[in-house]
Amino acid sequence: MLGLFGVRRKTSLAKILVVGDEPDFISILEYRLKLAHYAVVTASGKKAGLELAVAEEPDLILLDMDMPAMNGQGMLECFRTDPALKDIPVIVLAARHEDEDIVPSVRGTSDYVTKPFDFGQLVDRIQAAMQNAKHQKYPVNSVTETRKET
Repeated sequence: MLGLFGVRRKTSLAKILVVGDEPDFISILEYRLKLAHYAVVTASGKKAGLELAVAEEPDLILLDMDMPAMNGQGMLECFRTDPALKDIPVIVLAARHEDEDIVPSVRGTSDYVTKPFDFGQLVDRIQAAMQNAKHQKYPVNSVTETRKET
C-alpha cells in the first residue's frame, strides 16, 4: 500500500559494495547477496570502486583481487589510507590458495575467501566481519557488562 503513494520505507539492510572486473561474477554475487537480504552496490573498476565507497558508505566491501585490468592490491591500499574508508571491513576474494600466495597487506583485511567458495560460508564471513567491525567501533565497556551480570 505504501508503494501507491510514493512513500519508501527506509531499509535497514546492511550495504555491501562488490568491486570486480568480471560482469557475470559480479551479477551472480549481487543477485545472491540480495536474496540473502543485503543492499548491494557494484563497481567495475578502481575509480568507480573508490568513488562508490565514499559516496555509498557501505558496511562492507567485497574486493576481487584477481583483476587483470586493475590492481586490487592498490585499491585495498587506497581503502586503508582514506580516512573515510579505513574502518570499513574488506573481504578479499581471490583464486590464491597457498599462504605464500597471500600478499602480507591482504592479511590485514577482515577476511580472505578463495574462489570457488560456498556462498553460505561467504555470508557467514560477511556477518562475522561486520560484527567484528561493530565491536571495534563501539567497544563493550567491561565494567558496565560486569554490573549487568550481578
